[in-house]
Amino acid sequence: MASTINYLTDIVILLAAAVVAVPLFQSMRMGAIPGFVIAGVIVGPYGLKLIGNVEDIGQLAELGVVLLLFIIGIELKPARLWMMRRLLFGLGSLQLLCTSVALVAAAHYLFGIPLRAAVLIGPALALSSTAFVLQLLTENKMLSSEQGRASIAILLLQDLAVVPLLALVSLLAMPALTLAEDLVIALGEAALIIGLVILAGRYLLQPIFHLMAKSRNPEVFTASAVLLVLGAAVLMEHIGLSMAMGAFLAGLMIADSTFRHQVIAETQPFRGLLLGLFFMSMGMTLNLDQLFHQPLFLLSLVAALIVLKAVVIWPLARLFGLSGKSALTVALLLAQSGEFALIVFTVAFGTGLLDEDLFQRLLLVVILSMLVTPILARLARKIKKSEEKKHVVAPVHAAAEEPIPAPVFIIGFGRVGRKIGSILELAKVPFSAIDNDPTLVAREHARGRPVFYGDAERPAVLKAMGVEGARLAIVALDDFEITEQLVSTLRDNFPELLILARGQNRELCERLKALGVDVVVSETLETSVELARAALSKISTPEDEISLFIEDFRRSYREQHKIGRP
Repeated sequence: MASTINYLTDIVILLAAAVVAVPLFQSMRMGAIPGFVIAGVIVGPYGLKLIGNVEDIGQLAELGVVLLLFIIGIELKPARLWMMRRLLFGLGSLQLLCTSVALVAAAHYLFGIPLRAAVLIGPALALSSTAFVLQLLTENKMLSSEQGRASIAILLLQDLAVVPLLALVSLLAMPALTLAEDLVIALGEAALIIGLVILAGRYLLQPIFHLMAKSRNPEVFTASAVLLVLGAAVLMEHIGLSMAMGAFLAGLMIADSTFRHQVIAETQPFRGLLLGLFFMSMGMTLNLDQLFHQPLFLLSLVAALIVLKAVVIWPLARLFGLSGKSALTVALLLAQSGEFALIVFTVAFGTGLLDEDLFQRLLLVVILSMLVTPILARLARKIKKSEEKKHVVAPVHAAAEEPIPAPVFIIGFGRVGRKIGSILELAKVPFSAIDNDPTLVAREHARGRPVFYGDAERPAVLKAMGVEGARLAIVALDDFEITEQLVSTLRDNFPELLILARGQNRELCERLKALGVDVVVSETLETSVELARAALSKISTPEDEISLFIEDFRRSYREQHKIGRP
């Protein structure tokens, strides 16, 4: 009992430190990740010594990394990768290759690090911080810009590279193999496993989630999602690979599934909390004595890393058609090392590839480079603004490089929603839809329609589906109580979104208008209008007169009952 209480006390201390440090760093525009790291430093054995049980905390924190790799696996959909193939496989691959070679050479020849360790350190330091850079791009509205698309392509390729890197850690720990054999086996093993997992996800996982969804029990669905992640992670660990790699492959299994948005929403709370715990555990393991004893040496290493990465990225970005200032912006945004380097170094330290002293230096270099990123981002913003003053940059090739979110989002794809979708298809207007009937979703998805399973009453599911990028949402449900709840959820979480909804009668339409619906359509009104149109047509009333009568009626009805134009 005493150990349990101590464990809970440690968790309470960590949460309290995070609640103070993270908002403080975010207010300084330095991001949440440095806040978590500094919070860990403060309460850890090299800070105030409030927590000494670092190893057990670290084991729990590994689950955050597992869930992060799972979400990244889901996001790396083959269709998305193919649409960005030029920048992704061209610019991204060259950046990783050139930076890795330069860093491996520097580590081995300048600092005397053994080649086995240097081959791992180079590619790990070449990885940038996906979480940090995406946050900065979003805050500065640069996601769809020229430099934003190039940055995203490089980050996606780096995320893909995590899989062979994690496999390489396990293989490098086996002294019986040569270095060349390690590299070949790591790449071949990663390709084979990914292929098998995608096949398994396509033919086995979809039916299983379909059954779970039909049970209409959200707790069972949540348990299934968590079981998938942890089960794949444990399986990979048992066959000699890392838990993080197993979670990544689990994400790939459902990357093209109609259930992926609901699964993301179910695992999101666990991921955010546990990932924050991981960064705090990294902060607790930092030996600040090294920083105090060799400050100039470590800061010089950080500066050298940033300069080297920027010098490699800038000409490569220019080679792929970016303007001088856009290329420099990308180079500055991606010059730091990132969270995946922390993950790789932690796994490598656990296998004995890195000694304690080298491990601590690498952690300090990575974390200090991340702390410098906000300064580099401000400089990148100034460069971007100076370029915008000279001329407006059109988003050239945006459609070819990056998928554009659907402008229309349909909630409920039953009789009414399906008709709306058919009309939008005829008008060639892209849309995406959500429904909680797994059988309906499977049928529509088989027809090639972008219909996905999910609980639309949960804001996390709507965000996972990209509602923030839509121009309008159409609520096409039969159940009025659920419609009311949905309208409130949409208006509270997406204030700029246009909302269209159906109501059964005038009274319900007025209630929806009061909740913030922009356009509401009364079913009784439209039924009456169509019956009247048919009656007038049958008694030989001219079509232009019918249209005039109906328009006059609609106008007077709207003015009388204060209902918006349908």
